[in-house]
Amino acid sequence: MLFVLTGNVQTGKTRWLEHVIESLESQGIAVFGVLAPGVWADRRGMGRPNPNVDANGFEKLGIDNVLLPSHERLTFARRADIALEENLFDPHAQSAQAKLSWHISDDAIECVNGHFSSLLASRDAKADLQPEDAATKPGVLVVDELGRLELERGGGLTMALAVLDAGPTGSYAHAIVVVRESLLPFLDGRFESWGERALIAPNDESLEAVLACASSPRNRPVRDTDAGQLTNRAPVDA
Repeated sequence: MLFVLTGNVQTGKTRWLEHVIESLESQGIAVFGVLAPGVWADRRGMGRPNPNVDANGFEKLGIDNVLLPSHERLTFARRADIALEENLFDPHAQSAQAKLSWHISDDAIECVNGHFSSLLASRDAKADLQPEDAATKPGVLVVDELGRLELERGGGLTMALAVLDAGPTGSYAHAIVVVRESLLPFLDGRFESWGERALIAPNDESLEAVLACASSPRNRPVRDTDAGQLTNRAPVDA
């Protein structure tokens, strides 16, 4: 099953996804792919108005990528204005060419693509299960996130797209992909090999749906009730 986690900017999608990953791993369910937590600075009590500070008093400076299942963490993106101030801005980078608000080094993109390439190369490693393994819990693939580089320009994390296009494997039978609401139309006709698709929001209902699906025995069909009746429905509280 493919879960599409969607919503507006800074609605807690990655923080929710961190909780999902912790819950899955605590149940012995392997998680593969990439998580993209923000890099934040505490600006509470600063006094001076700052348009980059959120309602809770924190300023988002950048984005890291956490490679799963190893949890190796690497610097992925810096806010474009900060990258300019720190003399890190490369005008030839894919993110600069696309005029994104985040500056992503092409080296970082290459590193994450290499991680997905390794997942693609080993996707059939667990395909030949013995009968006694039929009840094994399937793993979960996470892609945080597909953005304008990938969906509008065919660049960025191209190997993440390739892994999603390839569909389920013996290592992971389900996937969670993060896509902003404005980019959802680009998913039409994509990733159909995952079968059923559910639009989800970062809330408790979606958490229960993902955990119920992921903890199902490998060969048991996913029921509508397992997916929280979310299939092809607009996400709640997005």
